[in-house]
Amino acid sequence: MAKMDSGENYAGCRRSTDLTPRDMMAERDTPTALVLGGYGLIGAACCRALLASGFRVVGVGRSPLAAKRLPDEVDWIFRDLTTVDVDEWRTILDGVDVVVNAAGALQDGPEDDLEAIHVSLIERLTAAAPQHLRIIQISAAGVALDATTAFFETKARGDALLATTDLNWVILRPSLVLAPDAYGGTALLRGAAALPGILPKLWPSTQVQTVHIDDLANAVAFAARGSVPAGTIADISEASATYFPDLVLKVRLWLGLCAPLIQVALPQVVIRLVGRCADMLGRLGWRSPLRTTALTVLEDGICADPKTWEGLGGSPCRSFDATLQSLPSTRQERLFARLYFAVPFAIGVLSLFWIVSGLVALAFPSAAADYLADSRMSGLMVWTLVFGGAIADILLGIAILFRRWCRPAAMGMIALAVAYLIGGAIAAPTLWVDPLGPMVKVIPSIALALIVWLGVEKR
Repeated sequence: MAKMDSGENYAGCRRSTDLTPRDMMAERDTPTALVLGGYGLIGAACCRALLASGFRVVGVGRSPLAAKRLPDEVDWIFRDLTTVDVDEWRTILDGVDVVVNAAGALQDGPEDDLEAIHVSLIERLTAAAPQHLRIIQISAAGVALDATTAFFETKARGDALLATTDLNWVILRPSLVLAPDAYGGTALLRGAAALPGILPKLWPSTQVQTVHIDDLANAVAFAARGSVPAGTIADISEASATYFPDLVLKVRLWLGLCAPLIQVALPQVVIRLVGRCADMLGRLGWRSPLRTTALTVLEDGICADPKTWEGLGGSPCRSFDATLQSLPSTRQERLFARLYFAVPFAIGVLSLFWIVSGLVALAFPSAAADYLADSRMSGLMVWTLVFGGAIADILLGIAILFRRWCRPAAMGMIALAVAYLIGGAIAAPTLWVDPLGPMVKVIPSIALALIVWLGVEKR
């Protein structure tokens, strides 16, 4: 087990930034698996499957906090994978028997660089890898060098780099991954399926194949045990495909929701506009599954051929219907699905409310100051409160749009709104009986900010 470092420690999570897998091993006869992106949706499932298969598991990632969600048996090396050079890889790989590369990103953004994650990482890893090391690359069904998205194109180049080496490698290409945890496309499916009374009808001719997260993780463990030969490239997927509108409808029924009152076909121009807006939000740190890459992938369809995998002795993956039956469908899932679009809508409303309120105060400072005219405050204090409050309103309205600052901004809105309520009761109590209710209307904004603070979390 990894020892605790001084400094950046987290309860229940071992930090092993300066340790190698060999340092962590108590018994050398236990094979060691290194999982890159170990706390991600796929990486976490792989960690659990490898532990169940008798491996000692070491995860690699950036966030000690995210690593806390994994079993205590998983040790950790906390690194930004895009910055690890060849020499450091040699140190990290010392004593490792299997590397599972579950690191990836859908689209370039403030925290994601597709070239660095999908290509450069493979270049450095393979340059440092010893001959005996088995490398299991988790790619994606449909990757191609001439793909229509940078995600598929960079994934394909990473696969090609690995395939040109004489190392002990296996490339697994899953279709659309479904899991109890909802991220990315699977979260989008749930949110779209739970729209009240409406079912969006998108891409009626598009076919999609899926894979249960456990089937993919078991395939990784199967390959890690050496049960498939080196040089294997195989799709991991169910055998049949489902048309996308049927996929969404089945998810709705799985959630236990009533049949939609109407099905709305969205024009392609609207879908593209949504994607562009999501791309802009991506620059603010939001990894929305509505970005153009995800929408393009879904529009093109996600198809795979599992025959190669099954021909090598791999277990067949369960069908989409069987996957839904095996996933929990409880109040938690329905609540998440219903709030999926409500939370970003609340963020937009709060941003607009606070920015506009600040701008109005700056545009009509005298009117704002008149409310405090009967107080005992000096003129300087009154104008300081008017302009200071207006600027604070605008800054909070802007800050909540940034993923990194969303929760702190929501809490700031709550604190400032409470201060306004208390200050108004002391300095301008007549505002409470104003027919337009300016003070009363602050209370719903507090509730909305609290919902955002509770509903937004980092993956």
